[in-house]
Amino acid sequence: MPSKSSARLAALTVAAVCSAASTLVLTSPAQADSVRIHDIQGTSRISPYAGQQVTEVTGIVTGVRGYGSSRGFWIQDPNPDADPATSEGVFVFTSSAPRVAVGDSVSVSATVTEFVPGGTSSGNQSLTELTRPTVTVLSSGNPVPAATTIDRRSVPARYAPAGDPAANGSVNALPLRPSTYALDRYESLEGMNVQVTDARVVGATDPYTALWVTVKPHENRNRSGGTVYGSYGSQNTGRLQIQSLGAVADFPKANVGDWLTGTTAGPLDYNQFGGYTLVANRIGALEQGGPERETTREQRRGELAVATYNVENLDPSDDSFADHAAAIVGNLSAPDIVSLEEIQDNNGATNDGTVAADQTLKKLTDAIVAAGGPAYEWRSIDPVNNADGGEPGGNIRQVFLFNPERVSFTDRAGGDATTATEVTKVRGKAALTVSPGRIDPANAAWASSRKPLVGEFVFRGETVFVITNHFNSKGGDQGLTSQYQPPTRGSETQRHQQATAVNAFVQKLLGTQKNADVVTLGDFNDFEFSETVELLEGDGELWSAMKSLPRSERYSYVYQGNSQALDQILISPSIRRGDFTYDSVHINAEFNDQISDHDPQVLRFRP
Repeated sequence: MPSKSSARLAALTVAAVCSAASTLVLTSPAQADSVRIHDIQGTSRISPYAGQQVTEVTGIVTGVRGYGSSRGFWIQDPNPDADPATSEGVFVFTSSAPRVAVGDSVSVSATVTEFVPGGTSSGNQSLTELTRPTVTVLSSGNPVPAATTIDRRSVPARYAPAGDPAANGSVNALPLRPSTYALDRYESLEGMNVQVTDARVVGATDPYTALWVTVKPHENRNRSGGTVYGSYGSQNTGRLQIQSLGAVADFPKANVGDWLTGTTAGPLDYNQFGGYTLVANRIGALEQGGPERETTREQRRGELAVATYNVENLDPSDDSFADHAAAIVGNLSAPDIVSLEEIQDNNGATNDGTVAADQTLKKLTDAIVAAGGPAYEWRSIDPVNNADGGEPGGNIRQVFLFNPERVSFTDRAGGDATTATEVTKVRGKAALTVSPGRIDPANAAWASSRKPLVGEFVFRGETVFVITNHFNSKGGDQGLTSQYQPPTRGSETQRHQQATAVNAFVQKLLGTQKNADVVTLGDFNDFEFSETVELLEGDGELWSAMKSLPRSERYSYVYQGNSQALDQILISPSIRRGDFTYDSVHINAEFNDQISDHDPQVLRFRP
């Protein structure tokens, strides 16, 4: 067995192989005889035997995965060593359906491989595997090693160590400290049989039969039972993804706030869709305890109600129009103005040059009337084909719906996909040169991204400027469980440019009319505490009304068990100084049968 110093040296000589295999291997494979699983796992994230052939590795089969692209089985040594940093379990990748059963005692000769889920460019940690195995079943019906309990006492409050600056911030070669860092604790259990007991659900069951629980029930809890992500330093260490080794039909359809009572147990895996994952061969009973969908109150006579709602790639082929209409009429109480994000063109993802979305919008507004709502009119600007990002061919865009019985729209001709609207002065007050119009669409900040749409509305004789946004997505950012700590958020560079551009336009409005009512809203793809929002707010030109809510209620989206704020409404000083109310209306993000992955937001104020 190599010494710890030689193991670290081996880890530092690891080279990434840029291939579809997405593995890390040593440049000079060797052979090792009769090693134990904890020797293979070692005391860091990279095996000291990576790239080497090992023989007669013995263990008890604790789980079998006979489906998908990652077929194989887990084995665990029933006789552990005394080092808490070394895992006693490992995954054996077979590529075809394994011919072993839980409880088999096996001997495996194989190559030790470091597999990176999602590929080396993802930044994910690697998973130590035994590949190209020769497997011998020694006996069957053996007791499976007892599951290690993961609970609030065993998972540290600190999330991860800072990565090694000499390795671009990677934690791969650092010695594991499982009593100090949560990610080190989970890594020290990689491949082992683990369990959670009476765990609350903090991420609803998704279409891929996965959900998230917390082993720390009081960690940043909100009243719905979720776990709030309130700062970059509060990653919520108790979150753990649960998937199933059994039949999909048997997987619970859980909402945030429900519980998995009793024991949920199985091997601890690592995947690209959330990192450490308990792959359950035993799942606790589902006990419902989550919230009901919320309904916001109706606006009063003198209040203007403005909402933002990401309807997630809505196109005429979808079957969710009646549900969206019911949400807008019922749960949102028919706001006077609704900013919609992710309205697709008339044939959705068909990539044939179609950019018009009138059929999509007519189908939605007709459904709203059928649901008992107002006959909304709409205003929008068709994008240049495939120039605004999103699903290719879908041409997502922002749209204003407005109730003409309550509010009027000031139309000024000339707006199109490439023409910028400007601010002018009309009878001493700010006005738009084109309405609806786009803000600075030629700015590089909007490359392959949605351009802000601004419109001029009148409510009870008062002008209100509304800017609807859908900023650059977080796609490509390193995950919280990345090998790079802290993870890099590369996508926010473009959002910072976008926020700066929108704030500059608001400055023009307020510079022309100091007391102008400006509402800037939409899916900003960033948090209320982020630099993106700070740049939007500027020197007080705007303020995120999400911050008027208690910290535990600041969320519109649930991602990997973290309840977080991506959708927000920002307001100018004249609105902030007045009488306003704000509501994040939780109807989607916490529920497994969601019609969108975003919760709408509603602002009510008196212009």
